[in-house]
Amino acid sequence: MKKKVVVGMSGGVDSSVAACLLKEQGYDVVGVTMQIWQEDGQNTAENGCCGLSAVEDARRVAWILGIPYYVMNFRREFKESVMDYFVDEYLRGRTPNPCIACNRFVKWEALLARSMQIGADFIATGHYARIERLPNGRYAIRNSVTAEKDQTYALYNLTQEQLSRTLMPVGDYTKKEIRQIAEEKGLCVAHKKDSMEICFIPDQDYAGFIERTAGEAPAEGNFVDRSGRILGRHRGITHYTVGQRKGLNLSLGHPVFVTELRPETNEVVIGTGMEVFSDCLVCSDVNWMSIDGLHGQERQVTAKIRYSHPGAPCLIRELQGGRVECRFEEPQRAITPGQAVVFYENDHVVGGGTIL
Repeated sequence: MKKKVVVGMSGGVDSSVAACLLKEQGYDVVGVTMQIWQEDGQNTAENGCCGLSAVEDARRVAWILGIPYYVMNFRREFKESVMDYFVDEYLRGRTPNPCIACNRFVKWEALLARSMQIGADFIATGHYARIERLPNGRYAIRNSVTAEKDQTYALYNLTQEQLSRTLMPVGDYTKKEIRQIAEEKGLCVAHKKDSMEICFIPDQDYAGFIERTAGEAPAEGNFVDRSGRILGRHRGITHYTVGQRKGLNLSLGHPVFVTELRPETNEVVIGTGMEVFSDCLVCSDVNWMSIDGLHGQERQVTAKIRYSHPGAPCLIRELQGGRVECRFEEPQRAITPGQAVVFYENDHVVGGGTIL
């Protein structure tokens, strides 16, 4: 009997080819687009991941492949786990990563539960990553064959149960190869442009979105240096993030950067380029993947502190309360509270957490 797999189809080329590859591998494939846009239809990019246009493109691909296709409503889960989280984190002076939250709580937790209810054995996505079961019996995300498109950073938070029921066929191919497969199969999305923006803020005006959602504008406050000396006035902490240089409107005679946000005093701390670098961070809400914890031992790994970060050697150790300290061999630029730090070892995700 064929194994049934529900493929999350965003209307893009990657998830479309994922469905195609799995059908060729003999799976009973069902295509699903997750309806995450809100009632007014204005909170999601028209051409973004799971946006309104995704349904038409995904439906056409499903028809070409000859597979059943459905739209499932995940509005509530997306609003609570992604949009509300995004706003709350910015108001706390942190810089969130909504794609990581969406992957963990919507694209996997919610979709997997719904898929199991309709008799599926697996779910699948078009992410550039691979899943392997290691000799220790644990499942782990492994880097894709193409570093340029690798998406493992945004998947560090998946659980062992989720990984055991997930297929990621695209991770064995480069983007060029994926587009070539789509063209050969006659898929209408073969040359569709990738979506890069945060899907629910298509105009990229984060502060405006937060103000509209929260119902009030964050108060203006002071720019200060590390000693507390007032340097000027800022527009509200939601306009800033660690490492930012542009848009500060400060004339101090030399380049300055945001080095810290202090929501408790509504201050934005300003410093020099050197003050943006640090060799240590602490993270919480740690999810272990290739191992089940450090068990009191230090471990040498490579850590990424943002999606575009190339990764840097560091030593990790456990602290009280399940937190983990990460000490880099060399200082890293703009370690940002709210972002994820992800640990790698031999091309596999060891685990990761949220930077404090």
